[in-house]
Amino acid sequence: MATIRPRERTAIIQSLRAGVTPRVGLEYIQVGRVNEIKALVEDLDNIAAHGSAFRIVVGDFGAGKSFFLQLVRYLALEKGMVVMNADMSPDRRLFATDGQARNLYKELTRNIATRAHPEGNAMVPLVEKFITEQLKVADESGSDVEKVIKEKLTSLSEMVGGYDFAQAIAIYWNAHNAGDEEKKSNVIRYLRGEYSSKADAKRDLGLRAIVSDNNVYDHIKLLAKFVTQAGYKGLLVNLDEAVNLYKLHSLRSRSANYEQILRILNDCLQGSAENLGFMFGGTPEFLMDQRKGLYSYEALHSRLAENTFAQIANVVDYHSPILMLKNLSPEELYVLLCNIRDVFANQKKEQYLVPDEALVAFLEHCSKNIGDAYFRTPRNTIKSFVDLLSVLEQNPELNWKTLIGNISIQKEQAQDEDIVSLNTDEKSNDDDELATFSL
Repeated sequence: MATIRPRERTAIIQSLRAGVTPRVGLEYIQVGRVNEIKALVEDLDNIAAHGSAFRIVVGDFGAGKSFFLQLVRYLALEKGMVVMNADMSPDRRLFATDGQARNLYKELTRNIATRAHPEGNAMVPLVEKFITEQLKVADESGSDVEKVIKEKLTSLSEMVGGYDFAQAIAIYWNAHNAGDEEKKSNVIRYLRGEYSSKADAKRDLGLRAIVSDNNVYDHIKLLAKFVTQAGYKGLLVNLDEAVNLYKLHSLRSRSANYEQILRILNDCLQGSAENLGFMFGGTPEFLMDQRKGLYSYEALHSRLAENTFAQIANVVDYHSPILMLKNLSPEELYVLLCNIRDVFANQKKEQYLVPDEALVAFLEHCSKNIGDAYFRTPRNTIKSFVDLLSVLEQNPELNWKTLIGNISIQKEQAQDEDIVSLNTDEKSNDDDELATFSL
């Protein structure tokens, strides 16, 4: 069994301790979700075959939505696709009027990644790969490079913002040829949506249109077309924490954002989008709340409603736009803890910090003190287990039995203290009532 690279090992452990999803090394700890992964692999294959995909991954907080999205991101990169991901927030939305949608686009393009640049910031390599491909064509045909670039991007001119996008790539080539680093940097700023003023873009690059709140989705479609022309299989867009749209107080703002989701869904499911996939991560409330969730928007409710026949047969429709993450079974959680132990031991059995019986004891402790939630939303359980291994790694003289036992004792003592405090409060209330009665 191959050992894990030190950088990956550190990243996995640090991420799990912080309760967040690792960006690398997911293959070392992934368990379960077999059918869900198969369904998403089919989506990726469809995107690569000039199709499109749309999914909303639904699960409770801590159920593994972010991990699942990152896993699909990893699979997409391995298949030769480009991936953009961002977490939605009050300052990052699909539609807005005060720059929040452009903020989302900037975050997406900052995190744009390829297999060669999985950490993000791959806009420059993307542009240069495209230009390199056109250089080869120009050399073979004896044509002018700028002419070849513009001919290649002709199809973009028919799309919203496409003409200026194509011009920006041509400007990048000319700046590269002239050694003008400042202009190259300005083009990358333009492609990332970092220009907030049309006047600035006109002054620096001679371009008339920029990324704004009302054309973010159009520019994402432009990027999907561009990356395929650069030799990639397609573009996958991961948008996590979509519950932040549900939390918007303004009905008008929520409706405008839900309308954008509807537009994306229609494009993807009707075949209007090519080489493009969208994945949203959200909670059950974000989807099902009839007052503020997606189901409050009638057009989305009708498209996203659960398959009645699947419900009757008590099966899962994995081709539905909605992907409900099933709970991890106790057996799957046990395998997950084994995998985490392997990461700590660098895949070397002789370096295990705890034996198998410790895993069983830890799960029994979780079951006793947390209940069924320990495998339904396993984030806290995983974090606690990583904390345990970290302490044992730094203090080899400690015994795991003592640590787990002390946790249980502390838990019982805390419960006893709560009971004593409650009894004291009740007695105090009784005394007050008695004093009042006496008066």
